[in-house]
Amino acid sequence: MGGEKGIGKVRVGHLSTFYHTAMLLMAGEHGGAFEWRLFATGPDIVQAFRKGLIDIAYIGLPPAVIGIASGVRIKCVAGGHIEGTVMSGIKGLKGYPELQDLGEVLGQLKGLKIGVPGKGSIHDVILSDALVRFGLSETVEVVNFRWADAITEAVFKNQVQAAMGTPSLAVAIKRYAGGRELYPPQLIWPGNPSYGIVAASEFIASRPGELEEFLMMHEEACQALRENSTQCAGTISSYAGVADEQFVLEAINMSPRYCAQLTGRYMKTTMDFVDALKRLGYIEGGKGLSLEDIFETSFIKKVHPAGDHYSL
Repeated sequence: MGGEKGIGKVRVGHLSTFYHTAMLLMAGEHGGAFEWRLFATGPDIVQAFRKGLIDIAYIGLPPAVIGIASGVRIKCVAGGHIEGTVMSGIKGLKGYPELQDLGEVLGQLKGLKIGVPGKGSIHDVILSDALVRFGLSETVEVVNFRWADAITEAVFKNQVQAAMGTPSLAVAIKRYAGGRELYPPQLIWPGNPSYGIVAASEFIASRPGELEEFLMMHEEACQALRENSTQCAGTISSYAGVADEQFVLEAINMSPRYCAQLTGRYMKTTMDFVDALKRLGYIEGGKGLSLEDIFETSFIKKVHPAGDHYSL
């Protein structure tokens, strides 16, 4: 892979999230075919797209939608994972199943603080929506962190008492901050598109063959996460060098819903996010966004022509 002579490597933006297929691709034999660029949050990736610094990226759908609404020329070309937001907190708090309702779990935090990745990240949007729905936006303080890794230390030091973020963050809080999972990913916002593959519109038009090749590797890596999670955990742990195999395996298996397909439910839930983003003021209320504005499905239909694997 590498495209026509003189074009250069495909530039791929990614996050530090263990269960994104980026980790497997970077560790694999074709990893060197790409120029990998690490970012702190989804909104940072959107800004990189705006400046023309990357061609493809791993990103939660809300920040991508915010970017599209503001004129960034990108489209989601594949899925990757659903239900990747977990709520965790200090051990003294009650959680599921003692408390069945997310509103009750969040209600314990009146007068306290909850940490979440950067403003406009998928975790931030899910949390903001929940606090508004349950009438808690004025009584629970939200602290946004530029790097999600800093949230674990903040919980350990009791600077925040709870957190909303990835399964990796939930495992870290349990292991290193003596905390616990408070509400599971499949209940917080069922079916939410935790991340997908987004590409610059210019890249889609000018280098379709390379995009299709990348998506084939992405789908193969999604399959590996589903079918060989233990092996994948070992590969990721060895490559990343910052967490042991058991830590990575627990993060992978906390919400094991991996697939590259763009299903009807995936896209509908994204449009639900569009409505939430309007209500919360992240995008202009009068801005009309359609499925066609957000998604380009032709490539993944070729790579993954039938069915999906999100359902357990």
